Amino acid sequence: MKDFHLPRYREIPDVGLYLEQCIEFINSSLAPLGADISITPSMLSNYVKRGYIERPVRKRYHADQISYLMFITLAKRVLSMENIVGMFKLQQSTYGIEIAHDYFCNEFESHLKYLLETGDQPGAIEEDATFAKRTLRNVIIALTHIIYLDSCFTSDEFLEEIGQSQ
Repeated sequence: MKDFHLPRYREIPDVGLYLEQCIEFINSSLAPLGADISITPSMLSNYVKRGYIERPVRKRYHADQISYLMFITLAKRVLSMENIVGMFKLQQSTYGIEIAHDYFCNEFESHLKYLLETGDQPGAIEEDATFAKRTLRNVIIALTHIIYLDSCFTSDEFLEEIGQSQ
């Protein structure tokens, strides 16, 4: 997990993926984080019905929609859908989706790697960071700590400590 890589915006297929292909891309991208971080076809359909992401064009999902779905799949562990929608609005009012997506990926990977190596969070964010960056940073801190704890509770070291083996 220390070498985990979230696909950057330019790495997200923009040829138009059908629902099952979209699910496969997202789930395979997030699989190293744990089995409980995934999206199902019914979840995706529900996000479309509720207007969290745009409807597919001719039953195909493109990079913007996939980017939002990846964020939802991760952030729903620490945020309500109402707050995720708020994060989308904040992102849309401050940064384009490509910049916001890549910033999230960089920060997420940085925090996760640092946390897995040291058990601590990275240094403070720059003083002049925008409200959007500060808010996203706190979402990332919460999310990476949950993933770190999940990995601790399933580690061989933990299982040995509590007298169980895999």
